[in-house]
Amino acid sequence: MIQSGAQGLDMPPVELHADASPNLHGSLYRSARYAQREVMIPVYLHGVDRRTLKRLKRRLVSALDPLAGYCVLKFVEADSQPRYLHCYYKGGLEGDEGEDTAGFRWAMFGIQFTAFDPFFYSDQLQVAEWKFGKGKGFLSTQGAFLPLGLEKGLVSTPDLAVHNPGDTEAWPVWELQGPVRGFRFSFGDKTFEIPAATTDVVAAGRTLTIDTRPGYKILRDDQGRNYWEDLSPNPVLWSVPSGTSKISVEMAPASGASSLRLSFRPRYKCY
Repeated sequence: MIQSGAQGLDMPPVELHADASPNLHGSLYRSARYAQREVMIPVYLHGVDRRTLKRLKRRLVSALDPLAGYCVLKFVEADSQPRYLHCYYKGGLEGDEGEDTAGFRWAMFGIQFTAFDPFFYSDQLQVAEWKFGKGKGFLSTQGAFLPLGLEKGLVSTPDLAVHNPGDTEAWPVWELQGPVRGFRFSFGDKTFEIPAATTDVVAAGRTLTIDTRPGYKILRDDQGRNYWEDLSPNPVLWSVPSGTSKISVEMAPASGASSLRLSFRPRYKCY
């Protein structure tokens, strides 16, 4: 059972960076960043007998072993909107057989976690999908909004609205299903592209995945081919800020049915 007294579940820690001058009072602000989050969860274990209590402790220790990977803490309030925090066990299960912390059939622990990614994630994936190459009307507004039908030839949407309901930026994953001869995705002055060519950049039947998330940053198709060397110089795999943004999508589909899928998982500063 979770007890009262949890810590570290609201705004993540902030690191401030500043420059000091020997001839001026104070410092000059330069930047700020969110640091890793430290969380403490008070837990109470109770067994019908001593053997049950020991079994519960062994199961908990095994589940939280950081050598086996990260843990996922799930938080749900009355609005039934779950939030997930990915973290690693840090301490608190060492044990204390003091009179106020343990008994023959019960034990209390203050379990400490470190979330190197300090943001909470939603389980609702934001998805937009566009299909083209079958001669449908360009960006038709008839019927359901998604998926949109796009006509053959160059697809250019310079003012496409994307909404991020989270508290901070989200990193999208793009999936291009061939045949595609080239593409360019832009947000403000941030752009990444593979210029259009006379042959298909993404062949028919192949799916190119562009994962912009920190720690991933991949451009690889379903057969494992790496597309980094095909990008134009100085690419920026940009993120989507909180709120509604306008992005630009340009594609040169080849003959045949192709599609483009954009997805991201919103992130939140507190649960």
